[in-house]
Amino acid sequence: METNLLSVIIFAPLAGAAINWFLGRRVRNERFIATVACGSVAISTLVAFYLAFNSHGALRTEEPLLDHIWTWIQVGTLRADFGLAMDRLSGTYALFITFVGFLIHVFAVGYMHGEAGFYRFFAYLNLFMFAMLTLVLANNFVLMFVGWEGVGLCSYLLIGYYFDRKEAGDAAKKAFITNRIGDWGFVLGIMLTFFVTGSVSFFANPAAGEAAQTALSYFKNQPAESFTFAAIFAGGATSIAMLLFIGAAGKSAQIPLYVWLPDAMAGPTPVSALIHAATMVTAGVYMIVRCSEIFVHAPTAMFIVAIIGAATALFAATIGLAQNDIKKVLAYSTISQLGYMFLACGVGAFVAAIFHVITHAFFKALLFLGSGSVIHGMHHEQDMRRMGGLRKYMPITFATMLAGWLAISGVPIFAGFFSKDEILWKTWSAAGLGSFSKVLWAIGALTAFLTAVYMTRMMVMTFWGDERFRAGDHPPHPHESPRSMTIPLVVLAVLSTVGGFIGVPYAFVNRDVNVIEHTLEPVVAKMPGSVNTDHTDEHAHVNEERLLAGVSIVIAGLGIGAGWVLFRRRPLLELPRVLENKFYVDEIYDKTLIRPIEAVSREGLWKIFDVGVIDGLLHALGDAVTEAGRVARYLQAGFVRGYAAIILLGALILIGLFAYLGFPLAR
Repeated sequence: METNLLSVIIFAPLAGAAINWFLGRRVRNERFIATVACGSVAISTLVAFYLAFNSHGALRTEEPLLDHIWTWIQVGTLRADFGLAMDRLSGTYALFITFVGFLIHVFAVGYMHGEAGFYRFFAYLNLFMFAMLTLVLANNFVLMFVGWEGVGLCSYLLIGYYFDRKEAGDAAKKAFITNRIGDWGFVLGIMLTFFVTGSVSFFANPAAGEAAQTALSYFKNQPAESFTFAAIFAGGATSIAMLLFIGAAGKSAQIPLYVWLPDAMAGPTPVSALIHAATMVTAGVYMIVRCSEIFVHAPTAMFIVAIIGAATALFAATIGLAQNDIKKVLAYSTISQLGYMFLACGVGAFVAAIFHVITHAFFKALLFLGSGSVIHGMHHEQDMRRMGGLRKYMPITFATMLAGWLAISGVPIFAGFFSKDEILWKTWSAAGLGSFSKVLWAIGALTAFLTAVYMTRMMVMTFWGDERFRAGDHPPHPHESPRSMTIPLVVLAVLSTVGGFIGVPYAFVNRDVNVIEHTLEPVVAKMPGSVNTDHTDEHAHVNEERLLAGVSIVIAGLGIGAGWVLFRRRPLLELPRVLENKFYVDEIYDKTLIRPIEAVSREGLWKIFDVGVIDGLLHALGDAVTEAGRVARYLQAGFVRGYAAIILLGALILIGLFAYLGFPLAR
């Protein structure tokens, strides 16, 4: 079904960015700038909800809504339109991106009050919304890549917003360069996809002249490749899946490309909430689920995705235990939760991955914004060692962050419990992995325990205990944030509490009420031999799933209890320095990769190739021309008799040449 309203969703924030950039910088009125920025995202939110839930909405039918704006690239058999599509997957993403994005925009109005670059910040924020929505709603790989690069650019601009701070500039460059490594894989994956399938489209649009076979439908009738690491280099589905996963690992901060995200906390806190919790970092998960038809035909790639996801989840959780910057704790928590999502994708639980994306958007945006409220109330103090006892000064912030803490820790009935438990259950029951699925489940369960520990530590150090901020000559005076900041916190707290009910599994209530599963199941591929979600076959798994849910609850309780006992009386308890120093990964990268590359670039590429070869060749050519000119200058002595002698000499040479060659000199 064709509709022009899809273009409104992406172009409304773009218009807001343009108005604030060209007009807001002249007006310099915060109310005007905030109205334009928030209003443009509100328009996108309303249109997205309308297109998702009206009588012919994207979440009500199995046919996608299409918007062919113009034919962009058509060269030979390659066709890439600037066209949008909203199906159940992209529609789900569009809903929480616009709604959570709107709440973060409202929060940012209060948080960024008084900043000199107020108009610039909201122009960048709106531009990011345009790029992210383009990425999600694109109907082909090429347009998705435009949005993909757009969010990378906006991330660079927003992380480096405080351009007068060196750490912000360094963090922005680190994020940009690290993402380029992942983007290299994504580009090659798109090229190989076109080479294999002859298409880059996700959906066929006969009205626009597109063929019925798309890049994804091509694989539906293909047999799954065998599980062998040689398949990675065979040029088929496994090769494509691995290249796409490299792109996803960069954008979604997976090992080994995760190092940019913790440093990205140098940007304003609303940026951390929007880009590094709710939207951009989940783009990799979206791309893999969108391409699930490719991945289910590549079991080797699926196995690697599961391994990397589980390793990232556990690795980041251990580092999060020892961080003292409140935003760094949440940054490593985000990396860990993204690992959960990739673990789910790797075992074929694509619906569970998206379910966790949604709940994570709620509780992690809440926690980031709550940390921003704490930082604002503490006059930009971020070190938890200089906090403590803030709950009586910031009761609303405390109450809302309490909901986020319980949600991420996996406590029933909060949202994170349902999505995290679903991932653990799907991992335990994954077909094709044998006993290794139990190993992955154990890693996920240990990660859940550590998550509850370090999140409890963060809450205890921030809101309970002694008021450590009293030390010093100029102690801050904590205060609650304004309503523009607390209202979004309250809304997100409600969603973090009840948002998980869209995915209550059958085993919990003996009723088929799993809305998210029924919504997304028609648009994601099924793993061969996976556990059937038809509940006539699922009764055999009900008791096992309930047992594992009980284990998850016990794990959450033990984690919270351990965190409370360890840090309630000793909030400044020192943990192993290797954890605080993040396993020295940045230092290892610096010595083994960055410095050698800099040395090769400086001593080899610059001094030898650039200066020696290229500049040397150009200088040699210039010197040769100069010398030739100097020689030719002697031929221009300025004497007529000299010129006559030269003419005579030339004539004699020609006559001699003709005579030697036997040409007749006269007819």
